[in-house]
Amino acid sequence: MPLYQYEIVEADGSSGDVFEVMQRMTAEELTVHPETGRPCRRILSSPNAPRTWTDQHAKAATSDGSLERKGFTKYVKGAGGKYEKMFGKGPDLIKKPPAGG
Repeated sequence: MPLYQYEIVEADGSSGDVFEVMQRMTAEELTVHPETGRPCRRILSSPNAPRTWTDQHAKAATSDGSLERKGFTKYVKGAGGKYEKMFGKGPDLIKKPPAGG
């Protein structure tokens, strides 16, 4: 479940204290603080993603084997501007249509 940040809405409409709530993505957005009942609004914050992503992770995620397992189709440009299918669904060859047509 994601962790959402909310801020208290002060009487004059300004921002108050910030608090966090763990909620399902399908849950309704809170409009009042769950403990105090004060009005609140959800605020945008940066996602809490792992910071261990490296170039090696990127290479593994975009490798031919990984892309094929995920259902992608890969074409490689060959001679004469034609693209040949390496794996996946679709035509075996894609070429540029003739000029004017």
